[in-house]
Amino acid sequence: MPHIPNLRSPCAKVGRLVYFGRMLDKIRLHAAGRLPADYLPNLGDSTPGMFDARCCAFLGITHAALTAQTLAAGNTPADDETLLAWAHAHGTPRTDHDCLMWNHYMTKLGWRDESRARLQKRIAEYGLASAAQPIETFFDLFDADESRDPAAERRQWEK
Repeated sequence: MPHIPNLRSPCAKVGRLVYFGRMLDKIRLHAAGRLPADYLPNLGDSTPGMFDARCCAFLGITHAALTAQTLAAGNTPADDETLLAWAHAHGTPRTDHDCLMWNHYMTKLGWRDESRARLQKRIAEYGLASAAQPIETFFDLFDADESRDPAAERRQWEK
């Protein structure tokens, strides 16, 4: 999949969380009719185990409610922070420690865990088996597939 304008890396943080900003981007792109068809089956919280569903479950919100809030908000980093504050206020309260554990879990999903075989299958399906940078996690896969440098993006969440 080529670079998708306005779809950030899953490593990019909004507030204390990785992935949340990417989910907001997917909501906005879908509403504008610019989210590639390949992304639609994983959009939302109806399929357990998909990243949007994991994020919504972690936050204790529904994707439908987040979508409504996102489309009513603007499209700036400040708006993203407001949306995360809304999620924290209307969902399950999360401590700094909870968010740190979320970040560590999500950034390492596919690396030496139960989803490794699925990651290897996706790497082959996407034609990335000979990628310049090693693909060790699903976040690496997303970045490589969308023409970003996984190693550079991986460092981004640690800031």
